[in-house]
Amino acid sequence: MHYRTLGKSGYRVSEIGLGCWQLGNDFGPVSDETADAVLAAADSQGITFWDTADVYGGGLSETRIGRHVAAYPGERIVATKVGRDGSVYPDGYTKDKVRSCLEGSLQRLGVEVLDLVQLHCVPADVLHAGDLLSWLEEFRDAGLLREFGVSVETVDEALFAVEHPALTSIQIIFNLVRQDAIDAVLPAAAANDVGVIVRLPLASGVLSGKMTASQQFAASDHRNFNRDGAAFNVGETFSGLPFERAVAIADDLVTMTPAGLTPAQMALRWILDQPAVSTIIAGATRPQQVVENASSSDLAPLPAELHRRLADYYASDVRHHIRGPV
Repeated sequence: MHYRTLGKSGYRVSEIGLGCWQLGNDFGPVSDETADAVLAAADSQGITFWDTADVYGGGLSETRIGRHVAAYPGERIVATKVGRDGSVYPDGYTKDKVRSCLEGSLQRLGVEVLDLVQLHCVPADVLHAGDLLSWLEEFRDAGLLREFGVSVETVDEALFAVEHPALTSIQIIFNLVRQDAIDAVLPAAAANDVGVIVRLPLASGVLSGKMTASQQFAASDHRNFNRDGAAFNVGETFSGLPFERAVAIADDLVTMTPAGLTPAQMALRWILDQPAVSTIIAGATRPQQVVENASSSDLAPLPAELHRRLADYYASDVRHHIRGPV
């Protein structure tokens, strides 16, 4: 595993992180035993950056992480998020309510100070108002958290947030079927010493190349109930692509995958080839998936010609199919 620095925080984070949304049973049921095995596999692979949120499983993801960290101490950065709990979202944000949400995360994670708190895709007008960022800065100074960042939905939101002088990180949707951040967001982040955390690197798993158009998902899985944006931003599910189209695109990408690599490895390596990226939060519901994801850190960069081919394919065959804000 290779490591990079997360913006101005100085945190040394693994290139491949662990996304922990699925540990809240939001992709279907995951037992306590399996959840702990996934976390243990992350430890074994040198994955030191774990990303969760207070609303994942109503706090279940944080609780599971807290139990594991207490039982197996180690050097990790556990990032959580605030701003989507029903007590505040979408228009009930107050300093006291946000502080209460953070105190809940502290309790569930079993820590005295949160490593990194990210605003959790709050409405654009709320983000631009600036109150939440100011409150996070105050909470940092008060000792509730060490660093703060934002998780955003759009390029415009990312470009606004990176200008905040105390911001440590931005978390964005970025992958082979959502390449827009390359042109402006990544350069702006680098210029402002803001770390880039990539979510949905495999576009809800479809870029593994293993799904078919007839694939079925559990009723509790957002890939079932949110595939057309019925519950939240459609871009968070298959990166905004209609599922059948996403499968067809993934099949095309399989044919571009270099010999010796899996489609997932190519997808992850493509992201790591962007120097402004700090870490990729890849989810996993099985320990073996953690191992497979981690292997991408040790791969050689993809050839420049393949990067050009993938960029051209995105522009001509993918971009116009994306739904929702980009």
